[in-house]
Amino acid sequence: MVIEKILNNNVVVTKDRNQEEVIMMGRGLAFRRKVGDEIDPAMVDKEFRLSSKGTKSKFEELVVDIPIENLELAEEIICYAKAHLGKRLNEIIYISLVDHLHTAISRFLEGITVKNALLWDIRRFYPDEFAVGMKALDQIEKRCKIRLPEDEAGFIALHLVNATMDESSVQDMYSITKIMQEISNIVKYVFNTEFDEDSVYYYRFITHLKFFAQRLLNGKVYDDPSDDDLYEIVKVKYRNAYGCVCKIAEFIEKKYHHVLSNEEKLYLTIHIERIIYKNKKDA
Repeated sequence: MVIEKILNNNVVVTKDRNQEEVIMMGRGLAFRRKVGDEIDPAMVDKEFRLSSKGTKSKFEELVVDIPIENLELAEEIICYAKAHLGKRLNEIIYISLVDHLHTAISRFLEGITVKNALLWDIRRFYPDEFAVGMKALDQIEKRCKIRLPEDEAGFIALHLVNATMDESSVQDMYSITKIMQEISNIVKYVFNTEFDEDSVYYYRFITHLKFFAQRLLNGKVYDDPSDDDLYEIVKVKYRNAYGCVCKIAEFIEKKYHHVLSNEEKLYLTIHIERIIYKNKKDA
């Protein structure tokens, strides 16, 4: 393969036998080289095959000014995340995480740290992603000899969560987590309880909240008239949980100008009933 484009001394663009673009990375890969020169396979440490033209273009633009150490670090963290989360990560992770790590490290070296106001909730809502974020701090410390604060583990976790939700931006994920926090607090206040965060019911509850919050921010309404009969049964059978949902609906309408459909109320009621019933049973 030959060099089609040089991004910096360590990163080049080439084409495979199918004429698909491949981004190759390796220390000194393009040093004293020019377009049209053959690529030495022994110098290639990593290949990136990004299918989205938009993502590919942004990645090429981004890596021009990123040290290879930070690129290698991001790739190491992404590989670890894929192995330990068992989830497909959208290609956007190669943009968001590379950019964030470079910025966070540069900022820290300048003596600037940013507080993560939702750190506690990120830790609760996304424990697996947060664990990867903490591992990332270890990897950063090993490579860069600096220890970033736990706040950064939370930000890294949000990037990972975002990479599993194609329509979101990281700012959306921050807003989604805030909505999840608000609804959880209403439930805890109404029932004067704490959640068993190891419970499968808690996991199902926060998963529902995550996608509910995403729909809310995207202006989408889940509405299935076939559930109307079940809705009428549930709101009577689970009267206390439904009363809590009414308070949530009032809050959401007042703050976010979003009216909950009967279907949203139905499934929130079911999830709240399950998580509260489980708490009482185990008490």
